[in-house]
Parts: sequence; structure tokens; C-alpha cells
Amino acid sequence: MASVIASYVVTPKEETPKGLFCLTDSDQINPWSHVSTIYVYKNKNNVNVNELVQRMRDSLSHILVHYYPLSGRLNWTEVGRLQMDCNAKGVILIQAESKKTMDEYGDFSPNDDAIKELIPNLDYSQPMEDLPLLLAQVTKFHGDGNAIAIAISISHTMGDAVSSVHFINSWAKLTRGDSLDQNELPFLDRTVFTTSRLPAVRHFDHPEFNPPPVILGRTNNIEEQKKETRFAFFKLTAEQVDKLKQRANTGYSDESKQRAYSRFEAIGAHIWRCACMARELDKNQPTLVKTAVDVRNKVNPPLPKNYFGNGLVTTVTTTCCVGDMISEPVSYGAKRIREAVQRVANDEYIRSHLEFVARQETMDMLRTQSVEECRADVSFSRDPNIVLGSWLQLPFYEADFGWGKPHHFGPGIVPPIDIGIMAPTPDADGSIVIFMNFQIAHMQNFVKHFWDNL
Repeated sequence: MASVIASYVVTPKEETPKGLFCLTDSDQINPWSHVSTIYVYKNKNNVNVNELVQRMRDSLSHILVHYYPLSGRLNWTEVGRLQMDCNAKGVILIQAESKKTMDEYGDFSPNDDAIKELIPNLDYSQPMEDLPLLLAQVTKFHGDGNAIAIAISISHTMGDAVSSVHFINSWAKLTRGDSLDQNELPFLDRTVFTTSRLPAVRHFDHPEFNPPPVILGRTNNIEEQKKETRFAFFKLTAEQVDKLKQRANTGYSDESKQRAYSRFEAIGAHIWRCACMARELDKNQPTLVKTAVDVRNKVNPPLPKNYFGNGLVTTVTTTCCVGDMISEPVSYGAKRIREAVQRVANDEYIRSHLEFVARQETMDMLRTQSVEECRADVSFSRDPNIVLGSWLQLPFYEADFGWGKPHHFGPGIVPPIDIGIMAPTPDADGSIVIFMNFQIAHMQNFVKHFWDNL
């Protein structure tokens, strides 16, 4: 059990701009609830926890001057859009102590009740305009030489993983006593990614917004949404990653392929294929993958360096049959994942995607999360489909607050969807970890097929 020792409201150290702040269409369709991540540290430098929290408070007030939208509040417009008010009401920093040792938390598996006590608690029944957009909790473990966990929750409206990691690493840098260079400061003007600033384009079809396949013989996946999920970690060594890449690049004729399949494409295809095996669906069952692509460098002109916001566009693969996914080699799925990613590498397609969102009278059918239940797109990512994500290029382990690099990093809460997210490990040796959430009924089968078919 973790007990709260103190809770602080932290506001910007200096006067910051006030008034309404631009939110893009990409921000609008992302969940406005909070995405939580956990960093676990073994105190190598024997830093006093109370002193660390004080330094974190001071550095947070300084960095909020540069990231002032984070200290504002959201509210609804009359037409159901989100609106950002830069009112400097502040963010929350919590200091807590646990009666458990670090080892008693095991592998810090998301959604476990024990892990939830390490994450800032937020009551979504409150009015939106009262909810902070950023909360952080520093929890000291019992014993363990001052080992701690730092859990950070940021509203997805404020930014994607790229933006959040840049903020957290910058905050950590200030906390340990360093200063930020000019080229490390965020670019806040989101009007550069709005449809009003982009030239008119021809409109494309957008399958990413179409209803996904459901199990044959059904008209919806309401029954699937009721099923519980379970979380698991899968760590692949550098040799296993290379083996999967080699398999993906052999055994399937693809004359159009101009470069070798990447780690994401190869491992994603393996996950998709094993999910099809584990679910034991009809061989004619349609299935597809949904993923999000960072388009910062794919729009013309590219978004400015350190753009702070949501620079993601969702995409889906073409629909495949479960029988083909299982009988064909890994390269079959890798090709379809590549095609889906390449579709949104087109500047015109990205702008058409944003225009599609802008034209909607309501965001209800497009937003990917219902905040009251912390559910993310369960209408999509259950049998027979799956969501894939890549954090492979993100520098999570640079978040040194003065205690050295994290011993562990991972998501704090994972919505009840079937999803596989790939991320680097602290070893920096080419190995990766897969954060996998999957239906309990199929997880044992999935684990077996994942390793047997590796």
C-alpha cells in the first residue's frame, strides 16, 4: 500500500501567455484522458528522496514556462470540440511512500492493483475544466536503498509519445542540474499542423475510419468487448530480432520491395500471425492491423523540430484472411504492414486525413477512448483485429532525474484492447521488449505460438 506524503500544485515560475490555445484535428481525435508511464530507479547516487522531490518541484515550475499549455485546462465547445485554456492553474506533483519493496512489485505489469497505487489517481467524474493535464507521482519503496518509482500521467490531447518523452527528458535534465539548450525547447505553435494552414488537396478514401471486420456470423463485436484482457512482457534478444527480420525478408515473392523489412514490420507481422493462430478463428475470417504513424517528417513542409503536440496519423492494413496469415510466411503480413505505413507517408494523404476529421460534425465516432471507463477503441481492437505500436526510436532511458538511468520503463495503465507495443530495453544491445495486452482466453495460446514460431 502506498501512502501519499504530500501533494503539490506546481505553476510556471514566470508569467506565461494566457487565453485559448490552438488544438489541431489530430489532437481532437486523440483521447483526452491521461496516458501513464512508470520509470523505476535504483538509487545509485544515494540521493535523498525529499531533496529530489524539492528539486523536481523547482525544475517543474521552470520547465512549465516553456511548456505552459500543460498547466492549463481543457473544456468543451458548443459543437463538441475540445478547447484549451492557458490559465496557468498548474500541474500536480505527489510524493508517496510504499510499504512494499521494489521486488514485491514484480515486473511492474500494467493494470495490476499494486501498480495502480504508484500512479497518480485522477477522478474523471470531476468537471473537465478542473482536471490537471499533467500529474506526476514519486513513490519511495520500502527499504531498497531509496529505490523509487516516478509515474507520469499526461493528457493525450497535449501530445503523443514523441512529445511526452521530450518533455520528460527535458524535465529530468533540469532536475539533475543541467540547463536546456535553445534547440531543446519545444515548438508550441500548432497552427502549422491545421487544415486552415495547409493547401487544399484532393480527397482520398480513408479506410482507417471505416468499421473494422467483426467475427463471421456477427453484426458487431459487443460480446468481444465484454471479454477481459491480460498483460504480458516479451523480451527479444538482438539475435531473435535479427532472426525474425531474416525470416520476413525471405520466403515470399515481393518484386516491389525496395528495402529490407524493418524490425517493426517483421515483429508486427509475427505478432499478428500468432494472434490469428491463438484465436482459432475460421480460415476465411477477415482480419487487419491498426497502427499510428509519426508524420512529423512526412508532411510538406515538415513540422518544426521539437513540435509539441500530436503528430500521429492512424492507418490500417488491407483486410486479410486468417487462413492466409497462418499459412503464408511472416513476410506476408510484413508487406501489408509496410503498405499501411507507406499510405500515410504521402503528404496529400495526411492532409486529406486531417480534412476528413475537420469536416465531421461530431468527434464521438472518431475519438479513440472513452475516458470514463479508460477504454480505447474496443470496437476495433478485439477479435479478429489487433493494434500495433512502435516506441523503438524513443529515448526513454535518458530520463535521468539525478538517480541515473531508469532500471525499468513501461506503461502504467493499458486500456482493455488487444495491442502489442515494441520498445527498446535499458540494455541498449539491440534487444527489445513487447508490451502485450491480449484477451485472457487466448493469451496462453498466444504465448505458445509466439515462442514456438520464433
